[in-house]
Amino acid sequence: MPLTALRVLELGAIPAASYCGRLFADFGADVLKIESPDGDPARRQAPLVSLHDGSQEGAYFGYLNVRKRSAVLNPECEVSCKKVLELVEQADVLIDSLTVEEKLALGLDHEQLIQANPNLVIVAVSWFGDTGPYRDYVANDAVCRALAGVSHAIGPVEGPPVPLPDYQGSIVGGVTAFMAAMAGVASSEQLGGRRFEVSVLEANLAIADYNVAPSWFAGGRDQRRGVNRFLPNFPMGIYGCKSGWIGVTVVTPVQWKTFCRILGVEDLGADPAFAVNRDRLKNADTLEERFKHKFLEKTAQEWFEIALDLMLPFVVVPDMQALLVDQEHRRRGVFETLTHGAREYEAPRSPMRLSLTPPRSGGTVPRLGSAEIHWSSQRRASQLPSAKSAASPGDLPLKGVLVVDLSMGWAGPHAARHLADLGAEVIKIEACQYPDWWRGVDNRPIVFEQKLYEKSPFFMLQNRNKLGITLDLTTVDGVNIVKQLVARADIVIENYSSGVLPKLGLDYGSLKQINPEIIMVSMPAFAADGPLSECRAYGSTLEQASGLPTVSGSAQSPPAMNHIAYGDPIGGLNAVSTLLVALDHRRRTGLGQVINLSQVECMLPMVAPWVIEQSANQRVQPRAGSKHQAFSPHGYFKCSGGDDEWLMVSVTTQEQWLSLCEEVLPSKIQTEFSRMDLSQRRIHESPIEQYVQAWTVNRTPDEAMTILQSKKIPAGVVRAPFDLLKDPHLCAREYWSWIEHPFIGSHPQPAAAYRENGVRYPVRSHPPTLGQHNEQVLLGLLNFSQLEFDRLLAAGIIGTAALPPHLRKARAAVGAN
Repeated sequence: MPLTALRVLELGAIPAASYCGRLFADFGADVLKIESPDGDPARRQAPLVSLHDGSQEGAYFGYLNVRKRSAVLNPECEVSCKKVLELVEQADVLIDSLTVEEKLALGLDHEQLIQANPNLVIVAVSWFGDTGPYRDYVANDAVCRALAGVSHAIGPVEGPPVPLPDYQGSIVGGVTAFMAAMAGVASSEQLGGRRFEVSVLEANLAIADYNVAPSWFAGGRDQRRGVNRFLPNFPMGIYGCKSGWIGVTVVTPVQWKTFCRILGVEDLGADPAFAVNRDRLKNADTLEERFKHKFLEKTAQEWFEIALDLMLPFVVVPDMQALLVDQEHRRRGVFETLTHGAREYEAPRSPMRLSLTPPRSGGTVPRLGSAEIHWSSQRRASQLPSAKSAASPGDLPLKGVLVVDLSMGWAGPHAARHLADLGAEVIKIEACQYPDWWRGVDNRPIVFEQKLYEKSPFFMLQNRNKLGITLDLTTVDGVNIVKQLVARADIVIENYSSGVLPKLGLDYGSLKQINPEIIMVSMPAFAADGPLSECRAYGSTLEQASGLPTVSGSAQSPPAMNHIAYGDPIGGLNAVSTLLVALDHRRRTGLGQVINLSQVECMLPMVAPWVIEQSANQRVQPRAGSKHQAFSPHGYFKCSGGDDEWLMVSVTTQEQWLSLCEEVLPSKIQTEFSRMDLSQRRIHESPIEQYVQAWTVNRTPDEAMTILQSKKIPAGVVRAPFDLLKDPHLCAREYWSWIEHPFIGSHPQPAAAYRENGVRYPVRSHPPTLGQHNEQVLLGLLNFSQLEFDRLLAAGIIGTAALPPHLRKARAAVGAN
């Protein structure tokens, strides 16, 4: 295992921190989880699994903590506290999600810990970070996602928002924390220990920043557009069939015409008024009435097979039972068996499928306090820094790492952006004939005349801190230049369709001959070795195929999506994590490897609690909108200040319920209602919600949040993505950097979700214009002569302007060396 003998100590109970610890355990680290005498609260959180001794424990706890050891710490016991501090002095990584008060009680001071253990990597995980107005706010997953702008777009136009009640934000926060920790591990022996601060709120902004960018460019807030409707694409949603549900995503004019043809509405496909996706979205109700009943003529599987032949992005949307028995998932070993007490059940296995160093499969969920407070492994042996490393104190953790970025769109470039933020030198390769598709796919003459492709808000977000070059990879020269870069590189990222790179001679087998230590990640939507490898997919397709929509939304609506392209940022985050594990392994062994990362499998941790519930209990609780099995009241409440102003309120403890009663209930019923436990509150949920609504409707969301948070009641404003630019907490933490770009001027760039010693990593350079760094890379890094550079430029192999279709065809007809 790549992380064998790495000692990881986990303190605190924020679920994101638990998921971070689980990822370390997946790859062989000795993870010791320190719990309070009452245990991690997730042990008691629904959905519950019945154990054979008559007790019950949370399915989510089982998923987050398999393969760890559990020890109990009584903070009032001086001997136990001393033992924990001694453990930290012998650890490699500390994952700390304790509150400020809990740290003080334990005597935990991060600066002193690093002085005592100079190579210690600390990841301080909190909901909102160490500074800012929200620093001491209480939160859970739903509150955090509301404030992060993730919840606003989900649900009916009139409201309230109806996002999933739990889990997703913590998975995003956990994999982000793991990335930071692994970056620290990668550099700790050369540069010493580091302290990373990871805000779960800011981690989840990676899900919303796609929506922030166009809102900023448009100069205003976008509206919620209805269940399964997201700007700018339509049709994109889930439709009932003769049997089952089919997930649909239609983006391009060609896809729209093909969609209309197979559904027998060719007149719509021929109408120029509907050629562009935004125009279709404006007429969504009218268009949908013409075609949605057509899906009832065939089964979901039949529609999928038709679409597969035509390269249309359709996919069958499975429920949890269908997900567990899916033949392709069984072939791939997507699920693992967990032992929880005397029970066994299945859960999604880690999606980080490294070819040489795969993650563990199967394991035991630790009983509370079943381990002693001591390490069970020898400490990891130190390794001399490689000759390639030229790092010095104060450097970013990945300084000296060279990345060749062959990816386009969102998932791959998002992964490369994180590597660049962490200090790697990333060279992004495009072609003048076919730039990154997030520069746009609009082929009108005005786009090329005015270089509108240089103004794409989506491209801006994912490509900062990179060098950008252009190469025509259909030419021998273009391919050879890539190979010269790979000879110097550490990492290659690609998300081409399967079969493209082998034809070019740029597949892993070819690149390994040039550089045996190269690490390459390929990011297909579905497994590259399976029957769905040719399935056309977007990030929305991945969410649909994961089954997540079948546990989302109200029981009266179709399965409900939670994002326009959930799979893209999730795939990107998992790709970074796998690359950093592989990079650490290569430092110790000299061995590179290829990683085939199925992006749909990266989505499965999002549905883990429901998969476990289905496997263990043979059922999943019916969809209930924004209501929560373990928290009540839990939901979105209308506020004053506008037609679309909402507050998420989530009561998770009896103490919080008492505080809410005092604040929002009429005095004459406070005594009666305050006696209610969770089960009684669930029975009386409707009148309770009416009282909360009567209180919030007379206050703005920010006013209501401030009042409730002052009483330690989890509450968060449902921020629209555009409003994040002025969020007081994010502004106080200088989350947004305003960067100059030659084509759009000053524009906002989000910070990385991890900070070092309280300081955010800088945005060092604006997203590159097309071919901006051709000279720097070819003349500088590769030492090409000016004569050779000019030849490549004259031949059109490199350039700084996108070619319109007629020039692409003319160039292809002439051919090039």
